[in-house]
Amino acid sequence: MAKAQMIPAERQHFITSSLAGRGIISIAELTELLGVSHMTVRRDIQQLERDGHVMTVPGGVRLPERISVEPSHVVKSRLQHEQKAAIGRAAAALVPEGAVVYLDAGTTTLEIARRLPERSDITVVTNDFVVAGYLARHSACRLYHTGGEVERENQSCVGDTAAQAVRRYNFDVAFLSTSSWGMRGVSTPAENKVPVKQAIVQSAVKAVLVTDSSKYGKVGTFNAVPLDALSAVVTDDGLAPNVRDAIARMGITVHIADQFAETGTL
Repeated sequence: MAKAQMIPAERQHFITSSLAGRGIISIAELTELLGVSHMTVRRDIQQLERDGHVMTVPGGVRLPERISVEPSHVVKSRLQHEQKAAIGRAAAALVPEGAVVYLDAGTTTLEIARRLPERSDITVVTNDFVVAGYLARHSACRLYHTGGEVERENQSCVGDTAAQAVRRYNFDVAFLSTSSWGMRGVSTPAENKVPVKQAIVQSAVKAVLVTDSSKYGKVGTFNAVPLDALSAVVTDDGLAPNVRDAIARMGITVHIADQFAETGTL
């Protein structure tokens, strides 16, 4: 049993070390092992989660899930479709009149594009071929594609050439996608996506992360964008309330798509 007089850093090391051998531990068990209150354990976990070392689950805590590769566009299109559709509707309602909009590569941003065909007042920039193709066929907006190195599996462009193209624009709102994120921010297993995502955020007045809750608590090899660089997150109601509250305390608006009206503000 752990000693009760540990300082916070020692308790936090104990928690991560314990998780390394077991994967998930309940709050109640940690309280008993550490000999401290539930509130003390929760504060330690909150700090560890902010640092990206753990993620909370109902009644407990677990290690983040590391991802080494992203699924292809075809695979992603079959996952969490209802949640992505709701997120797409909510995000599209945030696009101001006459806006210059960025849609990052991904199946969630494709759901945003599906809600924009009548928006002849906007300009859309994307690095995604599927998004560009859909808007080219169905929309009345002004449309640009970044170009760059082609990533066939995800039907998009990545790398420095794409990032340089992104920096040419001033976006009123940019919708950022991800395969992995947490309290530290957005990460990716693909190094060539990092400069594009950084350029997106740097070029936008408001950067909005659009992601279903299944991607929270996953971590890629490369940090791309810190969470506090975002203006808002649009997700589904699977994101734990304590996580929503922690994000809101950072000054980031959290939109839960299932509860979101057809109009809204950032």
